[in-house]
Amino acid sequence: MRVTNNMMIRNMMINLNNNLSRLDKVQQQMANGKKIRVPSDDPIVASRALKFRTNVSEIEQFQKNTEDALSWLETTEQALENLENLVQRARELTVQAANGTLDNDDKQKIKAEISQLKNSVVEIGNSTYAGRYIFAGFRTDAPPFDVDMSGDLNYQGNAINSSPTGQKIVYEISVGNRIQVNVEGYELFWDGANERIFKSFTDLEAAIDSGNEDQISSLIGEFDKDVDQLLKVRADIGGRVNYLELTKNRYLPGQELFSQRW
Repeated sequence: MRVTNNMMIRNMMINLNNNLSRLDKVQQQMANGKKIRVPSDDPIVASRALKFRTNVSEIEQFQKNTEDALSWLETTEQALENLENLVQRARELTVQAANGTLDNDDKQKIKAEISQLKNSVVEIGNSTYAGRYIFAGFRTDAPPFDVDMSGDLNYQGNAINSSPTGQKIVYEISVGNRIQVNVEGYELFWDGANERIFKSFTDLEAAIDSGNEDQISSLIGEFDKDVDQLLKVRADIGGRVNYLELTKNRYLPGQELFSQRW
C-alpha cells in the first residue's frame, strides 16, 4: 500500500484532534471537579453516581424527617409535662378543699384557682407545633378543644376511636421504618368512653359549690387516675424521643457527606 503525504497529514490531524479532545476532557474535569460531565463519558460510573446521589437525597430526607419528628415529640412532651403539673396542683387544692376546717370563702378561692387551671388545660390541649395542632389527629389546622356555654369540653379533632388504627401521623425515618409523632386528643382526655382530666376539674367546682366534702374527697382519687394516665402517655412519648435521638446520632457521622454534591 502506498502511503501518500495526504494520508500522513490526515492521520496526524486525526491524532491531534483526539489528543486535544482528551486534553479538553481532562481540563474540564479539573475545572469543575467532576469526573463525569455527561453520561457518555463513562456510562457505568455515571449510573453508579446517579444511584449514589439518590441514596444521599434519601438519607438527607430521612435526617430531616427525624429532626422534625423529634421536635414534634419534644413539643408534645413539654405540653404533657405542663398538663401533669396542672393536675398535680389541682390535686393539692382538692386535698385542701376536703379539709373540713375551711370556711366557704376559702373554698371559693380554691374554686377560683381551679377555674383558672381548667382554662389552662384547654390551652394546653390546643398546643401547636409549626402551626399544627398536635392533639387534633389529622385535623391539624383547627383547635381540637373548646368549651361550650354549658361548660362542657368539646373535642373537634378526630372522632374518639374513629377507626381501629386511629389517626396516626407518622414520619419515615429510614427505609421502611416509620414512627408515630402525634398523640390523639382522646388519649389524654378520655378513658374509653369516659371523659377524664377536664371533667375532674368541673366536678371539683360543682362539689365546692354544693359543699359536698365527701365528693370533694373522692375527687382526690380521680386526679390520681388522671396523673397515672398522663404518666402512661408520657412514658410512651419518652420512649419514642429516645429512639429518635439514637436515630439522629446515627446520621451525624455522614452529615458532611450530605452537603457535598456530585
